[in-house]
Amino acid sequence: MTNIINWNNLLKNELKKDYFKKIIKFIKNRKSGGHEVYPNNNRIFYALNTTKFNKVKIVIIGQDPYHNPKQADGLAFSVNKGIKIPLSLFNIFKELKNNVNNFVIPNHGNLHSWAVQGVLLLNSILTVEKNKPLSHSHIGWELFTNKIVKILDFYHNGLIFLLWGNFAKKKIKHINRNKHFILATSHPSPYSANLGFFGCKHFTIANNILIKQNKKPINWII
Repeated sequence: MTNIINWNNLLKNELKKDYFKKIIKFIKNRKSGGHEVYPNNNRIFYALNTTKFNKVKIVIIGQDPYHNPKQADGLAFSVNKGIKIPLSLFNIFKELKNNVNNFVIPNHGNLHSWAVQGVLLLNSILTVEKNKPLSHSHIGWELFTNKIVKILDFYHNGLIFLLWGNFAKKKIKHINRNKHFILATSHPSPYSANLGFFGCKHFTIANNILIKQNKKPINWII
């Protein structure tokens, strides 16, 4: 059934709801008031545009976009090429190096290759203002991303949700554990990576689950 369903069809009614219209209006007002909002308009829904609905295998939930200039590229934890790798992403790479054979920490932080393989890199909050982390945390984005998780939960079976940190773990209540797999631990931030993220082995565990489902594992090497 999922091969005839796409994000546009599944979310078209959500885009018509008052709360979503208020989100868009809020962002327009902030921009017109001289505030810088990240990512660029054409990248706000880049995670959905890049990882097709019927291709989703793994869902990684982030918090909100990076808030420094030129960092946010529309994929959770990812940054544009040529931008210094943020510490949280560097810690993700460190865990990969200790977890995945032949993984070498790359010289860039662009995760597009994961997204096209079926890793939905979804932030809970899809926009942010320059130098103001969580500045758009109360404008309604979490309602929208909750809806995305609910849609994934309903239409798919056997998805693997990698939930790192408290923001991501808020989505657990929208996931049916009888249908899907949840791997949860601390956030890869330098403040919490030692509280469970390092050594979690989520990347190989996830691939082993995919293999057991006769699905192609993710090539984490970028």
